[in-house]
Amino acid sequence: MKMEIKLATATVLVLATITFSVVGSEPRREQIIVSTTTSLFETGLLDEIKEEFEKKHPSINVAFISKGTGLAIMSAVRGDSDMILVHDPERELKFMQEGYGVNRKIIAYNFFVIVGPSGDPAKARGIRPVEALKKILQAGEIGKAIWISRGDDSGTHVKEKRLWRSAGVDPESLRWASWYVEAGSGMCETLKMADEKEAYTLTDVGSYLNNYLSKNIRLEILVDSGFETINIYSAIISNPRRGMISSSKFNACMEFIRFLTSDDGQKIIGEFGEERFGRPIFNPYMKLRCDGRDDQILEWIVEAAYFDGYECPPEYRYMEDDLYRTRD
Repeated sequence: MKMEIKLATATVLVLATITFSVVGSEPRREQIIVSTTTSLFETGLLDEIKEEFEKKHPSINVAFISKGTGLAIMSAVRGDSDMILVHDPERELKFMQEGYGVNRKIIAYNFFVIVGPSGDPAKARGIRPVEALKKILQAGEIGKAIWISRGDDSGTHVKEKRLWRSAGVDPESLRWASWYVEAGSGMCETLKMADEKEAYTLTDVGSYLNNYLSKNIRLEILVDSGFETINIYSAIISNPRRGMISSSKFNACMEFIRFLTSDDGQKIIGEFGEERFGRPIFNPYMKLRCDGRDDQILEWIVEAAYFDGYECPPEYRYMEDDLYRTRD
């Protein structure tokens, strides 16, 4: 009799444990890690995107690693992240050519600007970027101007070096100049350093407005937008064919990239900054692509960030479904 009671008690306990486990456990959430640029992360845009995306996809959690574009790409190469959000088309193509990434989608754009002190000792205000750099170099050599470089292999740093080359200057030679300072840090810290030294620097307009309107800096925009300074942001998923991510993470990344290019995602991008800064600080790419209202900027994006006529050539696509069907 005692044995029967013990068996019955044990059975009840097992059933209770199973029931509790089923009722008490929550569905497993798939986490995806996105390595991204400081210029995107520091503005707060990605926080809003994450919040809205996770409302629509409660089974997916998005985490961000904020670095310069070079380090963000290296994180994905090492397998420390599942996708990248960056702004350097040349290195994005190399990332895919070397087999690390698939399914690139352009999501947004804005412009780089050259900022500096209101007194503008180099007389760079209002001229083209390359000519402005020549003026700053001349002023720097006679001790009248200082340039602060990101110096961190970020997308902004790479753009700066390209502009120096367009001005006929080897950017490596500048590292020995007393007026040329490498911050080796993100955009926010670089802007603060430039402000403290009353120096010039290159920045994306989003980071500038974020710091200027927050009264972190007093620097002014001296050289504004144009083809030479267009700044294009893209998303690329790590390559599952290379075993860099599991199929479940790939599917979650695909959901995230679809959201970024959806009407909802593009609306967040296009409206971000209006309330705080009085103007958007990023422009949604898909709206421009679909509306075709500004053919000149669309031509600039195609020239600066398309490869053989594609934002993602077919050989770098994987199980893309309808991602490019009507939009490429």
